Amino acid sequence: MTVILGAMDGEITAIRENMDTARAVTWRSYQITTGTIAGEPVVLCRTGVGKTLSALVCQHLIEAYRPDRVIFTGVAGSLRGDLEIGDTIIARDSIQHDMDATPLGMAPGEIPYSGYRVIPCDPDLVAIAARVEPAGGTVRIGRILTGDQFMTDPARRRELRDRFGGDCVEMEGASVALVCAVNETPCVLIRTISDHADGTVDFQRALSMASTNSWCYVASILSSLKGDDS
Repeated sequence: MTVILGAMDGEITAIRENMDTARAVTWRSYQITTGTIAGEPVVLCRTGVGKTLSALVCQHLIEAYRPDRVIFTGVAGSLRGDLEIGDTIIARDSIQHDMDATPLGMAPGEIPYSGYRVIPCDPDLVAIAARVEPAGGTVRIGRILTGDQFMTDPARRRELRDRFGGDCVEMEGASVALVCAVNETPCVLIRTISDHADGTVDFQRALSMASTNSWCYVASILSSLKGDDS
Protein backbone atom coordinates (compact mmCIF):
# COMPACT_ATOMS: atom_id res chain seq x y z
CA MET A 1 0.00 0.00 0.00
CA THR A 2 1.19 3.51 -0.84
CA VAL A 3 0.68 6.80 0.99
CA ILE A 4 0.61 9.81 -1.35
CA LEU A 5 1.07 13.29 0.09
CA GLY A 6 1.02 16.88 -1.12
CA ALA A 7 1.13 20.06 0.91
CA MET A 8 -1.88 21.71 -0.78
CA ASP A 9 -5.06 20.38 -2.33
CA GLY A 10 -4.17 21.97 -5.66
CA GLU A 11 -1.04 19.83 -5.90
CA ILE A 12 -2.95 16.55 -5.63
CA THR A 13 -6.29 17.34 -7.29
CA ALA A 14 -5.62 15.25 -10.40
CA ILE A 15 -4.57 12.29 -8.26
CA ARG A 16 -7.78 12.42 -6.23
CA GLU A 17 -9.91 12.77 -9.36
CA ASN A 18 -8.34 9.67 -10.92
CA MET A 19 -8.56 7.34 -7.92
CA ASP A 20 -10.83 4.31 -8.15
CA THR A 21 -13.20 3.25 -5.35
CA ALA A 22 -12.33 6.46 -3.51
CA ARG A 23 -13.66 6.89 0.00
CA ALA A 24 -12.99 9.87 2.28
CA VAL A 25 -12.58 9.81 6.04
CA THR A 26 -11.73 12.67 8.39
CA TRP A 27 -8.90 12.81 10.92
CA ARG A 28 -8.76 16.07 12.87
CA SER A 29 -9.16 18.70 10.13
CA TYR A 30 -7.74 16.47 7.40
CA GLN A 31 -9.54 14.59 4.66
CA ILE A 32 -7.90 11.23 4.03
CA THR A 33 -8.93 9.52 0.81
CA THR A 34 -8.47 5.78 0.41
CA GLY A 35 -8.90 3.90 -2.84
CA THR A 36 -6.89 2.34 -5.65
CA ILE A 37 -4.72 3.50 -8.55
CA ALA A 38 -3.67 1.00 -11.22
CA GLY A 39 -5.19 -1.64 -8.96
CA GLU A 40 -2.88 -0.71 -6.09
CA PRO A 41 -4.30 0.42 -2.72
CA VAL A 42 -3.44 4.03 -1.87
CA VAL A 43 -4.04 6.62 0.84
CA LEU A 44 -4.04 10.26 -0.30
CA CYS A 45 -3.87 13.31 1.97
CA ARG A 46 -3.06 17.01 2.00
CA THR A 47 -0.54 17.69 4.75
CA GLY A 48 -0.66 21.44 4.98
CA VAL A 49 2.33 23.72 4.40
CA GLY A 50 5.59 23.51 6.31
CA LYS A 51 7.77 21.02 8.11
CA THR A 52 5.70 20.53 11.25
CA LEU A 53 2.35 19.80 9.61
CA SER A 54 3.85 17.56 6.93
CA ALA A 55 5.71 15.54 9.57
CA LEU A 56 2.59 15.33 11.75
CA VAL A 57 0.40 13.96 8.95
CA CYS A 58 3.05 11.61 7.61
CA GLN A 59 3.63 10.07 11.04
CA HIS A 60 -0.09 9.61 11.62
CA LEU A 61 -0.61 7.89 8.27
CA ILE A 62 2.37 5.59 8.78
CA GLU A 63 1.02 4.54 12.16
CA ALA A 64 -2.58 4.19 10.94
CA TYR A 65 -2.01 2.47 7.59
CA ARG A 66 1.47 0.87 7.77
CA PRO A 67 2.29 1.71 4.13
CA ASP A 68 4.97 0.01 2.08
CA ARG A 69 6.09 3.38 0.74
CA VAL A 70 5.40 7.14 0.78
CA ILE A 71 5.34 9.43 -2.25
CA PHE A 72 5.44 13.18 -1.61
CA THR A 73 4.78 15.46 -4.57
CA GLY A 74 4.09 19.09 -5.39
CA VAL A 75 5.85 22.32 -6.40
CA ALA A 76 9.29 23.75 -5.69
CA GLY A 77 11.43 26.77 -6.56
CA SER A 78 14.45 26.27 -8.80
CA LEU A 79 17.91 27.02 -7.41
CA ARG A 80 19.69 26.49 -10.74
CA GLY A 81 19.60 28.45 -13.96
CA ASP A 82 19.18 25.35 -16.10
CA LEU A 83 16.00 24.28 -14.32
CA GLU A 84 12.92 25.79 -15.93
CA ILE A 85 9.28 26.05 -14.87
CA GLY A 86 7.61 22.71 -15.57
CA ASP A 87 10.77 20.64 -15.10
CA THR A 88 10.79 17.82 -12.53
CA ILE A 89 13.20 17.10 -9.70
CA ILE A 90 13.27 13.58 -8.27
CA ALA A 91 15.10 13.76 -4.97
CA ARG A 92 18.14 11.60 -4.52
CA ASP A 93 18.23 13.13 -1.02
CA SER A 94 17.12 16.17 0.97
CA ILE A 95 18.39 18.55 3.66
CA GLN A 96 16.64 20.94 6.06
CA HIS A 97 18.40 24.15 5.02
CA ASP A 98 17.03 26.20 7.91
CA MET A 99 18.43 23.85 10.57
CA ASP A 100 21.54 25.68 11.79
CA ALA A 101 23.45 24.44 14.83
CA THR A 102 26.83 25.54 13.49
CA PRO A 103 27.65 27.37 16.79
CA LEU A 104 27.70 23.88 18.35
CA GLY A 105 30.26 22.74 15.79
CA MET A 106 27.74 20.94 13.59
CA ALA A 107 27.44 21.11 9.81
CA PRO A 108 24.75 23.32 8.24
CA GLY A 109 21.53 21.31 8.05
CA GLU A 110 22.63 18.74 10.62
CA ILE A 111 19.89 17.92 13.13
CA PRO A 112 21.65 18.09 16.50
CA TYR A 113 22.44 14.81 18.24
CA SER A 114 20.36 12.79 15.78
CA GLY A 115 22.83 11.59 13.16
CA TYR A 116 20.63 13.07 10.41
CA ARG A 117 21.69 15.70 7.92
CA VAL A 118 21.47 14.44 4.34
CA ILE A 119 18.34 12.29 4.23
CA PRO A 120 18.26 9.88 1.27
CA CYS A 121 15.22 8.75 -0.66
CA ASP A 122 14.73 5.07 -1.42
CA PRO A 123 17.03 4.27 -4.38
CA ASP A 124 14.61 1.75 -5.90
CA LEU A 125 11.75 4.26 -5.90
CA VAL A 126 14.07 6.94 -7.31
CA ALA A 127 15.07 4.58 -10.13
CA ILE A 128 11.43 3.78 -10.92
CA ALA A 129 10.48 7.47 -10.91
CA ALA A 130 13.43 8.32 -13.16
CA ARG A 131 11.99 6.07 -15.88
CA VAL A 132 8.67 7.96 -15.97
CA GLU A 133 7.90 10.25 -18.90
CA PRO A 134 6.83 13.54 -17.29
CA ALA A 135 3.81 15.57 -18.33
CA GLY A 136 6.23 18.22 -19.62
CA GLY A 137 9.73 19.58 -19.28
CA THR A 138 12.92 17.77 -18.38
CA VAL A 139 13.80 15.54 -15.41
CA ARG A 140 16.72 15.71 -12.99
CA ILE A 141 17.68 13.51 -10.06
CA GLY A 142 19.04 15.86 -7.45
CA ARG A 143 18.88 17.36 -3.99
CA ILE A 144 15.83 19.03 -2.49
CA LEU A 145 16.26 21.64 0.23
CA THR A 146 13.47 22.14 2.76
CA GLY A 147 12.77 25.01 5.13
CA ASP A 148 9.93 27.05 6.60
CA GLN A 149 10.67 29.98 4.30
CA PHE A 150 9.21 30.99 0.94
CA MET A 151 12.22 32.05 -1.12
CA THR A 152 12.13 35.39 -2.99
CA ASP A 153 15.71 36.67 -2.59
CA PRO A 154 18.11 35.82 -5.45
CA ALA A 155 21.11 36.20 -3.11
CA ARG A 156 19.62 33.69 -0.68
CA ARG A 157 18.91 31.39 -3.61
CA ARG A 158 22.59 31.46 -4.60
CA GLU A 159 23.65 30.88 -0.99
CA LEU A 160 21.47 27.77 -0.65
CA ARG A 161 22.70 26.37 -3.93
CA ASP A 162 26.34 26.92 -3.04
CA ARG A 163 26.13 25.93 0.63
CA PHE A 164 24.10 22.76 0.26
CA GLY A 165 24.40 21.77 -3.39
CA GLY A 166 20.64 22.01 -3.74
CA ASP A 167 18.68 21.88 -6.97
CA CYS A 168 15.36 23.21 -5.70
CA VAL A 169 13.78 24.52 -2.51
CA GLU A 170 10.42 23.82 -0.86
CA MET A 171 8.83 23.53 2.58
CA GLU A 172 7.99 19.89 3.39
CA GLY A 173 10.11 17.24 1.67
CA ALA A 174 12.99 16.74 4.10
CA SER A 175 10.63 16.58 7.08
CA VAL A 176 8.60 13.82 5.40
CA ALA A 177 11.83 12.04 4.42
CA LEU A 178 13.02 12.23 8.03
CA VAL A 179 9.77 10.74 9.37
CA CYS A 180 10.04 7.96 6.81
CA ALA A 181 13.69 7.31 7.68
CA VAL A 182 12.92 7.00 11.40
CA ASN A 183 10.02 4.64 10.62
CA GLU A 184 12.09 2.68 8.06
CA THR A 185 9.47 3.38 5.39
CA PRO A 186 10.76 3.86 1.81
CA CYS A 187 9.94 7.26 0.33
CA VAL A 188 10.49 9.37 -2.75
CA LEU A 189 10.08 13.14 -3.20
CA ILE A 190 8.98 14.44 -6.62
CA ARG A 191 8.73 18.17 -7.27
CA THR A 192 7.60 20.18 -10.28
CA ILE A 193 9.45 23.48 -10.69
CA SER A 194 6.94 26.33 -10.27
CA ASP A 195 9.24 29.36 -10.08
CA HIS A 196 12.84 30.49 -9.78
CA ALA A 197 12.71 31.24 -6.03
CA ASP A 198 12.68 34.96 -6.86
CA GLY A 199 9.14 35.94 -5.90
CA THR A 200 7.72 35.77 -9.44
CA VAL A 201 5.20 32.95 -9.74
CA ASP A 202 1.72 32.41 -11.16
CA PHE A 203 0.79 30.10 -8.30
CA GLN A 204 -2.58 28.85 -9.53
CA ARG A 205 -1.10 27.94 -12.90
CA ALA A 206 1.83 26.29 -11.14
CA LEU A 207 -0.47 24.19 -8.95
CA SER A 208 -2.48 22.98 -11.93
CA MET A 209 0.69 22.06 -13.81
CA ALA A 210 2.14 20.28 -10.77
CA SER A 211 -1.11 18.38 -10.17
CA THR A 212 -1.06 17.01 -13.72
CA ASN A 213 2.62 16.09 -13.49
CA SER A 214 2.13 14.50 -10.07
CA TRP A 215 -0.66 12.31 -11.42
CA CYS A 216 1.58 11.25 -14.29
CA TYR A 217 4.31 10.16 -11.87
CA VAL A 218 2.06 8.48 -9.33
CA ALA A 219 0.15 6.49 -11.94
CA SER A 220 3.34 5.37 -13.67
CA ILE A 221 5.14 4.43 -10.44
CA LEU A 222 2.20 2.39 -9.16
CA SER A 223 1.81 0.65 -12.52
CA SER A 224 5.51 -0.24 -12.42
CA LEU A 225 5.22 -1.56 -8.87
CA LYS A 226 2.25 -3.70 -9.86
CA GLY A 227 4.27 -5.12 -12.73
CA ASP A 228 7.17 -5.89 -10.39
CA ASP A 229 4.82 -7.76 -8.05
CA SER A 230 3.26 -9.90 -10.77
